[in-house]
Amino acid sequence: MSTETAAVTVGPARAHLVTRLLRRPEVGAAVAALVVFVFFATVTEAFFTPGGIATWLESASLFGIMAVAVALLMIGGEFDLSTGTMVGSTGLIVGMLSTSSGLNIWLAVLLSLVFALLVGAGNGLLVTRTGLPSFIVTLGTFFVLQGLNLAVPKVVIGQVAVQGMEDVPGFYDVRWLFGSVIQLGAAGLQISIFWWLGLTAFATWVLLRTRPGNWIFSVGGAPVSARQTGVPVFRTKVGLFMTTAAAGWLVGMLSLFRTSTVQASTGVNEEFIYIICAVVGGCLLTGGFGSAIGAALGALIYGMTYQGIVFAQWDNNWLKAFLGVMLLGAVLVNTWVRRQAEAERRKPA
Repeated sequence: MSTETAAVTVGPARAHLVTRLLRRPEVGAAVAALVVFVFFATVTEAFFTPGGIATWLESASLFGIMAVAVALLMIGGEFDLSTGTMVGSTGLIVGMLSTSSGLNIWLAVLLSLVFALLVGAGNGLLVTRTGLPSFIVTLGTFFVLQGLNLAVPKVVIGQVAVQGMEDVPGFYDVRWLFGSVIQLGAAGLQISIFWWLGLTAFATWVLLRTRPGNWIFSVGGAPVSARQTGVPVFRTKVGLFMTTAAAGWLVGMLSLFRTSTVQASTGVNEEFIYIICAVVGGCLLTGGFGSAIGAALGALIYGMTYQGIVFAQWDNNWLKAFLGVMLLGAVLVNTWVRRQAEAERRKPA
């Protein structure tokens, strides 16, 4: 084969590979995660110890579970600003029912899940039936839940925090599922890490290998066409809102049974971090594009940065500045990547 022929053969192949890479929403987040990891592993020795790794993985897992669910919703073209308060709401429900009312703790956990699913379904119904922006609907839900988290515990238990969960019968049985530690070598890994990895894998399978995954991309990218082609837009969107609510319940259980306490402020304002993680992972604010793996990587970046700043003994206020830069950078990178991918796709073979 001549040099000219080889160039003609290899060139399109490389271009095709570049196009495929650029089309993957998680590529930018993977590169950023590697850079952050190398940076903090170089800056502080504690970051790369077994204990350090377990710490930032645990931090990333709690944000990652929510970020994956939020990413699915964003791919479907919607937002949910009530996810943070849902974490506190479900934890308070379990705490109040099991400590004050003496209800079986497993039943309390189940009832808190039912509550979360009903709120999620309510959000979905309001958005799809009224045509109101999901931003406004879920912002309203955010304030309702925040008010309930403050008012109801004061009426039931006389304070805005639930403590003493260790004394509840069956607490340690439930803790095995939500708050146990799995020893791997020298590192003790919280079970939340395995929940995070499992849910990321499951969400990725749903998006890429199932019909509901195709529906999610369709309702987010072209809702009118999706409806005209028979995609169940109503069912898909309501299901996505219920998914974010269920993820809030799961994080609430993981937090409650890890620390054995919950208060009204738990989870408040963290909904913005979930959205940032999803955007850093490649989700577009306009919907129709993104990945669960990318959102998980976005949460990993946040977890490594948060704990890396602590290990390096820097001022924690730098974390907020980093979040702002990370969000702006991610939006710019995602826009550039999409344009590059489109340009590569339109080139003649």
